[in-house]
This record gives sequence, C-alpha cells and structure tokens, in this order.
Amino acid sequence: MTDTVPDRAEITALLSDQWDALTRLVDGLDENGWRTASPLPGWTVFDVLAHVIGVESMLLGEPTPDLAVSGDHIRNEIGTLNEKWIAALRPLPGSQLLERFLDVTGRRLKALEQTTPEAWAELVPTPVGMAPYGRFMRIRLFDCWMHEHDIADALGVSVDEGGARGAAAFEELLPALGRAAVKGAGAPDGSRITIEITGPVSRSLHLAVEGGRASLVESLDGPATVVIGLDSALFARLRGGRVAAADHAGEIALTGDTDLGHRLVRSLAFTI
Repeated sequence: MTDTVPDRAEITALLSDQWDALTRLVDGLDENGWRTASPLPGWTVFDVLAHVIGVESMLLGEPTPDLAVSGDHIRNEIGTLNEKWIAALRPLPGSQLLERFLDVTGRRLKALEQTTPEAWAELVPTPVGMAPYGRFMRIRLFDCWMHEHDIADALGVSVDEGGARGAAAFEELLPALGRAAVKGAGAPDGSRITIEITGPVSRSLHLAVEGGRASLVESLDGPATVVIGLDSALFARLRGGRVAAADHAGEIALTGDTDLGHRLVRSLAFTI
C-alpha cells in the first residue's frame, strides 16, 4: 500500500534490476539512436537517461550544474533543475553517458545498502510532499520504470512491463486516482467506478465517490456506475501523460455511464 514504508531490501533490489534494464535497453546504441526523440517534449533518448543520472547524482549530494536553460517544456523549478543536468551532460557521446550512468547507479546502490532503518523511515521532501525515504525510493523506481517505457517507445522496441518491478512501480499510479475522478472527470457523489486493468500488471480498481472525494476501496457496495477496461501498458502511459485517450479509443472498453468513463480516461494524466 502507498501509506506504508516499502521494504528496503526489496526496493533496493528492484532499483538494481530497473537500472540493469535501462542499461540493456541503451547498450550498443549508435549516436542516431541516442538522439532519437522520446515521448517527452524536448527530450531525446539521451536526455531521458541523462535525467535519471541527474536525479541520482543529486541524491548522492552532487551539486546541480550552474547553467542557464530554457525551453517550452520547462514548466517549474524542478523542471529547471532537471534540464540543467541534461544540458551539462548533452555534449557527451552516448557511450560515455552510459558509463556515467553505471558509475552513478553503482554508487547509489552502495548508499542504499548502507541506509539505516531509521533513515529509511525518515520523512523527507519528495515529489508527492513529505514522505518516508523508503516511499521516495519507490517513487524513484516508478520514475525509472516509466522512463524505460519512454526509451523503449522511442526506439520502437518492446520491454517487459510486468513482474516485481512493474507491480511495485504501479503503486505510484494509484494515490491520486480519486482526484482524476472528481476534479478531472467531475464524478458526482454516489458514483461507483471500476477500472479493470489487464496485461502485464493486472488490477481491479474500485473508486467510491462521497462528500466530493473519491477513494479507492476493496469492493463496491453496489453496481458500478461505469466500468472501464484497458491494458496496464496503456493505463501507465495515460497516467504519465505520454499518450492521449482519444488516440487509443479502440483499446478502451466502457460500460455503464460512458460519458463519465470518457471524461475519466481523458483526465488520467498526472505529474509526479
């Protein structure tokens, strides 16, 4: 669950596996491959991995490069920090960027393995507000898992989106789902929503709307107002804002209040 502190050894092992997966994905790319545009505006495959390096470098205590950056895709202070790391690394050839990635992630794994239980449970600033450091590390797993998809989609290759990494990362797609239902889709009180997710990470999600808030529940207390069915790969990309629901309408099944269902799938994107 998102409100508990994930196990340190488990998350550390999953991050190690995730970083290995990213390495396999880009190892051997030529420069044209490295500079292929990604689904993220303004970023290439090279830039996506450079972003991961930047975040993990900051977590090691390394200072952010002091560079002036600009771009329509930079929307906030965090975006500016990310872009400074990318701009500093961009002159490198892809092979040297991969060497830098291996070095940084190797040092991060050693640091994680030495993290005490007290430090793992300590509240720290994260993209979702103050949360235990262990939760932050699951957010890091999610971020890297999503960026693996970004690189794979850019290169036109398939990767394994399920397994233990996918299951753990998927947890970070769920906490703000109620906000998408109420604030985004305008689901009224009394709405009961089921999202049947198939594919690599199969889930049955149930949302109950009461008092202007939608909460994830184990089961609904009555018939669903709308049932939405889609693949977990598409769900992840919709939540991450990588694709638009309108472009994948044929892959989304709706029964019941289809108007509410359409509004919800159009409102799934969030920023973490």
